Amino acid sequence: MANNTNVPEIRFEGYTDDWGQQALGDVVEKQKSYSLSRDVETTEATGYRYIHYGDIHKQVADIITHDEQLPMIKAGNYIPIAQGDLVLADASEDYTGIAEPCVVLHTPNDKIVAGLHTIAIRPIDTNSLFLYHLFHTDGFKKFGGHVGTGLKVFGITFTNLAKYDMNSPTLPEQTAIGSFFSTLDNCIAINQRKYDSLKKLKAAYLQQMFPQAGERVPRVRFDGFSEDWESKELGTLSVKVSQKNKDSKHSETLTNSAEYGIISQRDFFDKDISNQKNLDGYFVVQPDDFVYNPRISNHAPVGPIKRNLLGRTGVMSPLYYVFRIVEGNLAFIEKYFESIYWHEFMKLNGDNGVRSDRFNIKDSIFETMPIPFPVLEEQTAIGNFFNNLDTQISSQAEYLNNIKQLKTAYLQKMFI
Repeated sequence: MANNTNVPEIRFEGYTDDWGQQALGDVVEKQKSYSLSRDVETTEATGYRYIHYGDIHKQVADIITHDEQLPMIKAGNYIPIAQGDLVLADASEDYTGIAEPCVVLHTPNDKIVAGLHTIAIRPIDTNSLFLYHLFHTDGFKKFGGHVGTGLKVFGITFTNLAKYDMNSPTLPEQTAIGSFFSTLDNCIAINQRKYDSLKKLKAAYLQQMFPQAGERVPRVRFDGFSEDWESKELGTLSVKVSQKNKDSKHSETLTNSAEYGIISQRDFFDKDISNQKNLDGYFVVQPDDFVYNPRISNHAPVGPIKRNLLGRTGVMSPLYYVFRIVEGNLAFIEKYFESIYWHEFMKLNGDNGVRSDRFNIKDSIFETMPIPFPVLEEQTAIGNFFNNLDTQISSQAEYLNNIKQLKTAYLQKMFI
């Protein structure tokens, strides 16, 4: 570990010189940006395309290696940005997004321009990728928060941006650092695509391995199964859990998240929402119990149904409907509720009620929900298939998260 404050904690072998400090405005030149909004888009094949600040925040143009994904604009008297230029968003909802950058690595037609709410800069004897990653460090983000202005929307000007006192090494070391982080970014991008592909694969199988409306068999099945599936009401496969938390025997309050499943309330909200002194009226939720949460969201348009996979008992608000499966393969039923096929029943038999964020359906109606039901062996095969797929997804997600954490750690230790 280096003791000298003029060098980073971690650096590549062969570099020993102290880092220098200079204002950002001394190492970049401001380029022309245009107030181009979405209204100027056209389908004309002009070849002119532009980077909008929204593209940068959405990471559509994080590091631009091609221009096909950018909005096309009408031809005009534009000054295009060049390879190696950086385009920064000059507005954000909070300070962490101020001056969020993208860097242009390749401009096939030399007709990419900087659009609405952007600051385009051209490095002078400074490595573009080094600057790009410098703009992602905590030190720069804090600077942006200090000089940024605005209440609901934060903004920054080139004048203020140019005042940033940056620490930088020699150009060869800048190049090495920029290349290193770009390699990490490529690794992250590759593994992100793998993770996204697995998620899409699961979504596709969820559509194909359960019967569609009016059908008795799924489109995709395992060899050896040919019988028609039955249809059984949820109430015949399960019992409603109405056991109350007598004498507050259980103290952990659980919640049902559409995105994360059954999770401890403290983990989800970073604090206890329920009153720990008044949990007697909460339902006891055992491992493998299912819970319907009537709160609707983008992830769950009729509310989610999730299985308690925590391996421990907790309690839930009586606003939830808790049920325990008494017939059928648990994994099979769990995955069915990850599909969308039961949504139509909910929409036909319930409504949003008084509160627009909650779905309203009577327990007696909910229990008549038809569940497609093959023989137990086929249920088990389907359940195992999706469990294996979930294991791959979880493993890929963990690996991806580890790489991102590694990058964050290096950003802290390879810059001053």
